[in-house]
Amino acid sequence: MNSSLTKVSKQVSGFSIVLSILLIIFGFLAIMLPIEMSLGVVIVISWLLMISGVVQFVHVFRCTGIGHALWKLAVAVIYFLTGLYLRFNLGVGIATLTLALALFLVAEGLIDIFGYIRTRQSGASGWLLFDGVITLILGVMIWRHWPSGSLWVVGTLVGINMIMTGTTRLMLTLAVRRAMRDIAQAA
Repeated sequence: MNSSLTKVSKQVSGFSIVLSILLIIFGFLAIMLPIEMSLGVVIVISWLLMISGVVQFVHVFRCTGIGHALWKLAVAVIYFLTGLYLRFNLGVGIATLTLALALFLVAEGLIDIFGYIRTRQSGASGWLLFDGVITLILGVMIWRHWPSGSLWVVGTLVGINMIMTGTTRLMLTLAVRRAMRDIAQAA
């Protein structure tokens, strides 16, 4: 393997390691500050909705046909106003996001359990049942504490996700770096 490819792979993997470590650190911060993280998530979602509304509005002028243009305009207004409403009513946004998350987890848990029932003869289907039951329990727990638990649920779950994603990316990057080193030594 040539030295320029090895140099580039070390730079890229070094950057990936730094990002992974930052993701893990910020994940722990999110768990330590779950209310602030929940507020941050709702603020980001509200801005994304407002930006999507503006983008949809720009697409109104590119539409052919009045029906299509009116539909795009209606979607643009709904996106923008929903984002604006969430931005100025963060508590409602956190409660809504938490309820949506609870419903999603309950649905995912039930789907996994039904998937287990359909595939219970296969060897690894027990893990599907395990995942489904845990996901269902988590969804029901969040639902039972809604809306009072809304302030900390989103931030905590985002923090856990950031830690898991950062750890996974770090381990993958280190594995790729080891593989690249082994390939370079073999060549």
